[in-house]
Order: sequence, then C-alpha cells, then structure tokens
Amino acid sequence: MPHHGLAVCRVIAFALLAAILSIAAAPAARAQIGSDRYAAFVMDANSGEEIVSIAADEPRYPASLTKMMTLYMAFDAMARGRLSPNTRIRVSRNAAAQPPSKLGLRAGSTISARDAILAMVTKSANDAAAALGEHLAGGSEAAFGRMMTTKARALGMSRTTFRNASGLPNPQQKTTARDMARLSQALVGDFPDRYAYFSVQSFAFNGQTVRGHNRLLDNYPGADGIKTGFINASGFNLAASAMRDGVRMIAVVFGGASSWERDSHVMALLDRGFAERRGLPNTDMMMASRRGPSLIASANAAPVMPEPRRAETGGSVRRVVSRPVPPPRPA
Repeated sequence: MPHHGLAVCRVIAFALLAAILSIAAAPAARAQIGSDRYAAFVMDANSGEEIVSIAADEPRYPASLTKMMTLYMAFDAMARGRLSPNTRIRVSRNAAAQPPSKLGLRAGSTISARDAILAMVTKSANDAAAALGEHLAGGSEAAFGRMMTTKARALGMSRTTFRNASGLPNPQQKTTARDMARLSQALVGDFPDRYAYFSVQSFAFNGQTVRGHNRLLDNYPGADGIKTGFINASGFNLAASAMRDGVRMIAVVFGGASSWERDSHVMALLDRGFAERRGLPNTDMMMASRRGPSLIASANAAPVMPEPRRAETGGSVRRVVSRPVPPPRPA
C-alpha cells in the first residue's frame, strides 16, 4: 500500500507539472503568429520586391524601432552639415528623466552626437534619443515627432505617425511592418557609410563598455543591422538586414513573445527570402521556430563580410564581421 500511495503521488505531481508547463507555454503561442500584435514583412532591398507579407499594413506600436527614424534624421542632418559627430548635445530634464533603457545621463550635461548615436544603436538608450531629438528640433521632442512624421511621409511610410524620439509608449505612435522595412531600406540606401553604425555591438562611454542587444549580428551569417524593440503593447520587435552574394534582404517582425522567439522567427524569414533568391525550394520554416542550422546557413554559408568603412573616426567601438556560427541559445 505505501508503494501504491507513492505511485499515485508521483502521477499527481507529473500531472500538475504538465499543467503548469502548458500554462507557461500558452502566452508564447498567442503572442507570435496569429496574435493581434504579430506582423511580418520580408523584402529584397535591392529591387524592393515583396517576398513575405503577413498583416504587413496593420497598425503596430514601433517601440524602439522608432529610433531608426531618429537616426535617419540625425544622418540627414549630418549630410546637410547641420550636425557633426563631435557636436555636443545638451541633456534636458526631460531627456534625463526618460525611463530605461538609458545611459543615465544627467540633466545639464552634454553628450557628443556620435556617442548618442552609438548609445541608441547598442543600448537603445531613451535618454540619448530624447536629447538628440530635442537638439534636432530646437528643444522640443514633440516638435521632433512632427518632423519625424513628415519625413516618414516623404519616404512613403504612409501609415506611420511618430510622437517621440525613443519609441516609449504613446497610443498615437503607430507604424506597420511594411513601413519599417521601407525605413530600413532608406537607411541603407540613403546613408551607406553611416549605416555601418548599425553593426556596432559595443562602445566605450565614460570608462565603461556599453553593449548591444542585437544578437543576429553574431548569430546570422551576413547580418549587419538594424534595430530591436520592445514595449508591452507591441511585444518583441525586430527590423533586420542581411547581405549575401550581393543580395540584401530586409525582414521586420512585430509581436514576438520573447527576444529568442523573435530572433529565431526573423532568421527563418531571412532564410525564406534568400532561398527564393537562390531558387531553392520553399520550406515551412518561416512559420515555425528555428531549432537548428537554417536551410541557407547550412547549405550555403555566407562569406565573411569585409569590415564596414568607419562611419566616423574617434572613440573605441567594436564592429561585427559576419561569420558562420551556430544559432543562439535562448536567453
């Protein structure tokens, strides 16, 4: 009888464990494909041809993908001679008060435009984004949001509205997967030298090393940018670009349940894009989690990319050189 009682207890324990695991797994299933936060778009950046489109024109919260437009505005100001990498950006009380992720800038201090750019690319620093936006708009982040929206319309981003420089929650700040792919394409095409900023994985600031969030740079052959993002309303977002044999692919995903799920899904979507360009058979990988070497990565590993030309001189930064590596482990 004691042994029978022990067996019953074990069965009950296993049943409870299975129930707990099923409940824990449920949000991931809802947050990805089919959820009201999910959207995906893949395009050939060279031709502009659409390859994958799933809810690509439905409104989504951009989160820190917003910083891609802030950076576009900064690069445009540099091209027009209104901003240089060494320009000192004053940090306002509003900028210093931004919630994390942030550098911890103090109100009244200054930061160089170069360091503000690198902080946005790597750490996705909200204080640096707000300070840079205010500088470009003459002191008002709200005015900068209007400038960003005007530029978005000029780039063909007809369904995008910006309200701040960082992507922090604002119910009126909306975009689409297609629009963010267009912005990614514009950053690559309009600023080919400064696009190299997006491959920076870490930089030195005030004696410390600031590290980045974009794991695709290390874990997807040919990847060289662009930007991660997350707020509760959007889930985990990513705009990514990769280059192989002269073909540049851009993939955008909204609504991942975790950074790992998002990254895996984007890698599968990029695989799909490159497979179509190489005439390889389509697979169902774009609709599933990545659990091993991709079709492209295993069959045709990307060549080592040359180190991108430095966007600007000065400071200590580490840049990615694409190389075949195994897929990342869950965080």
